[in-house]
Amino acid sequence: MTVTNPETESTQQLIIEGAGCASCVGKIERALKATQGVDSAEMNFADRTVSVTGSVTAEALVKAVESVGYNAKPLDDSGAIDALSEKEEADWAYYKKLMRDMTIALSLGVPLMIYSIVVGEMTVESNLERLSWLIVGVLTFGVMYFSGKHFYLGAWKSLKNHSANMDTLIALGTGTAWLYSMVVVFIPDAVPLMARHVYFEATAMIIGLINLGLALEIKARGKTSEAIKRLIGLQAKTATVVRDSKDVQIAIEQVLLNDVVKVKPGEKIPVDGIVVDGHSSIDESMLTGEPMPVEKSEQDEVVAGTLNKSGLLLFKATRVGKDTALARIINMVKRAQNSKPPIGRLADVIAAYFVPVVMIISILSALAWLNFGPEPAIAFAVVSATTVLIIACPCALGLATPMSVMVGVGKAAEAGVLIRNGEALQAASKITAMVLDKTGTITEGAPSVTDIVLANASDEQSVLQLAASLESGSEHPLAQAIVESALAQNIELFNIESFNAITGYGVEAKCDEKALLFGNDKLMKRENIELTDFTEQAQSLAKEAKTPMYFAVDGELAAIIAVADPIKSDSISAIKRLQANNIRVIMLTGDNRETAAAVAKKAGIREFYAEVLPEDKANKVQALQDNNEIVGMTGDGINDAPALALADVGFAIGTGTDVAIESADITLMRGSLHGLADAIAVSKATLRNIKQNLFGAFVYNVAGIPFAAGVLYPFFGILLSPVIAGAAMAFSSLTVVSNANRLRLFKAKEH
Repeated sequence: MTVTNPETESTQQLIIEGAGCASCVGKIERALKATQGVDSAEMNFADRTVSVTGSVTAEALVKAVESVGYNAKPLDDSGAIDALSEKEEADWAYYKKLMRDMTIALSLGVPLMIYSIVVGEMTVESNLERLSWLIVGVLTFGVMYFSGKHFYLGAWKSLKNHSANMDTLIALGTGTAWLYSMVVVFIPDAVPLMARHVYFEATAMIIGLINLGLALEIKARGKTSEAIKRLIGLQAKTATVVRDSKDVQIAIEQVLLNDVVKVKPGEKIPVDGIVVDGHSSIDESMLTGEPMPVEKSEQDEVVAGTLNKSGLLLFKATRVGKDTALARIINMVKRAQNSKPPIGRLADVIAAYFVPVVMIISILSALAWLNFGPEPAIAFAVVSATTVLIIACPCALGLATPMSVMVGVGKAAEAGVLIRNGEALQAASKITAMVLDKTGTITEGAPSVTDIVLANASDEQSVLQLAASLESGSEHPLAQAIVESALAQNIELFNIESFNAITGYGVEAKCDEKALLFGNDKLMKRENIELTDFTEQAQSLAKEAKTPMYFAVDGELAAIIAVADPIKSDSISAIKRLQANNIRVIMLTGDNRETAAAVAKKAGIREFYAEVLPEDKANKVQALQDNNEIVGMTGDGINDAPALALADVGFAIGTGTDVAIESADITLMRGSLHGLADAIAVSKATLRNIKQNLFGAFVYNVAGIPFAAGVLYPFFGILLSPVIAGAAMAFSSLTVVSNANRLRLFKAKEH
C-alpha cells in the first residue's frame, strides 16, 4: 500500500482471504469498484491480492471486501521485504493447515474406500449396519467440521450475499452425499431397498483431495513470485554514510537525500546517486540484463541494487526509499503481475456465470435420473448431482491467466524488460509493425564531430567555438557532441543571448553581436542563406551515415559541421530477429534523407522516413494503424511521447532509471534492441501458455459435466464416482499451475 490519504490518488494492495475460485474475483472487483473514490480494481486470483487505484482509504476498501463475504488486509509496499515475508509465512501456515485437514479427511476416507473395494457395497440392511454406519456418519461429520469447515463457511457467506462460488459447489456436493447417507441410516424405510447405500467415503475423500489440491497449488504458485523475490533480494539492508568525516553504518531506510554514501568493492549500491569521488566498474546485469560491467567515475549515475565490482566509490544520494529505481521497478513488476490482459477478463466473465449454470445442470441431472433412470433412481440422482457439482468447480479457470501473467512478467523483468500491464503483455504478442526512432535507439545516441567543412569562415577552431557556444543551450544529442568536441580541445565558450530552438529546423541565437543559425537545409532556405556548391558536399557526408549541419553567421554560410552517431553493435542482429518474426520494421528520424538512407541500409531496414518532425511521428503511427497494422513504437520516452502514446505498444529504450520507467507500456532497461525481440518473445510465450491453460481448464470443466451427469451409463453402464470427480478437480488446478511454471524455463534466443 502506498498512501491511504483519501485526498490523494494512489495504488493500494490488499491481501484477500477466503476467495476460492474465479467467480469470487468478479464479486470482489465489483464491490471495490462500487466504493466511492475507486477508479479501478484488479484482483490476481493466483496471488490472492487485489490492486486498487483511487482516492480512498484502506479501511473503506477492507469494508467493501467484507461486505461481500471475504476478509482483506492492506499489503504495505513501504517495507517490501517484510510484506513479502509476511505473506509467505501466511501462505506456509495455510499450506500446513490444508495438509493437516487433508490428513484428517483421508485418514477416514481411504479406509472407507478400501472397505468398499474389498468388502463390497456400503449398504444398510440390518440394525447392526445402521449402528456401524451411524458411527461412521458422526466421524464423517467431524471431518466436515475440522477439515471442510472453510468450504461450508465460504458457501454460507456467498449465500448471504446472494451469490455462489466454488465453496458452494463443494458444500452442496459433500453435504448432499452426507445428508442422503444419514437419511439412509436413520430412516432406511424412506428409501427403496436398492438405494440404501451410504456415501460417507465420498464426502471424506472429496474434502481430503480438494484440500490436497489447494495445498499443492499454494506450494507451486509460490514459485511464480521468484522474480519479485530476486528483485527484492537485490536491495542492500544497510549503507555506509559519511557524517562529520566519520563512516556510519545505518539501515537503508535511514539514508537521506544528499547523504554521501561510501561503497566498497563487493558491496551493493544501497540507493540511487551521483558519484562524487572514486572510480569503479559496476555490475548492472541484475537490473538491465547487460552482462558487461559499466565503468563509473565522477558525475556518473549509480543505481540501487547494482554491485560494485572493483574500486571504492563515494556518491551523493539522489533517490532514497521508495523513490529509487529498484523500488519503482519492484512496484511496477508487482502492478503488472496483478493486472489482467483482455483474455483474462473473458475468463472472469465466464466464471461469474459458470457456478450458477453448474448448479442448474446438477438439479436437471438429478431430475433426469429420478424420472428416467433405472432403480435405485434416487441413489443414481444423488451420485450424479454430487459428481456434477464437484467436477465443475472452476478453480483451474481462475488460475489460468494470473499464473501465466505472474511468471511471464517476472521472466521479462529478469531479462531487463519491464512490462507495465496485462494489456501491453497481450498486445506485444500481436505486433505486426515496429517503428524505431534512429538516434539512441538504433544508434548509440552518443555522436561525435567527424568533419568541419569551411565555407566563409577562416578556421575550424573559431567555427567550433561559436557553434559550441550556441549549442550549449540545447540538450539534443547532436548538440552535445559539438559542445563535447569543443571542450575536449579546451576551447572557451562564449555567453549567448536570445537562444531559440526551432523544432524540426535547428537553433538560433546572438553572440557578441553576431546572429548565429545552426541546423538543417530547411532552416537555411527559410532564412535565405545561400548554400551554393556546399549542398553536394553535405549530401556526400550524409551518404557516409554522417549528419551534416549548416552553420551560418550574420546571414552567410560559415561551415558545415558533420556529426556521426554509430549504429549499436547488436542493432543489426536484433532487427533481423524482428524481421524473422514477420514484423515490419520502419525507421523514423528527423535527420536528412541521405543520412537516414545510409543508416537504414547498414541496419538492414528497408522502410524509413526522414526529416520527420516530432509531431509527425504520431501521424506515421496512425497511418500504419489505419492500414490495419498492430504498431509498436520504440523511442526514448520523452520527445517521442505522442507516438509512444498512440502506438498499440510503446517501448521506452534506455537505462530505465528515470522517466522511461513511467512513460511507456514496456521499458527496455538495457539499451539493446534485442530487448524488443525478447519482450515480444516472452509475450508470445505467455499468451500461448494462457491459451493452453484456459483451453485445458475450460474444456475440462465443460467436458467433465456430461460424464459426471451420467451420459455414459445408457451405453456402457459407467457412472463417474464423486471421489474420482474430487480428485480430478483438485489436480486440474495443479496442472494449470505446473504448466504456468514451465514459462520459468523459457529463454528467448538471440540469433
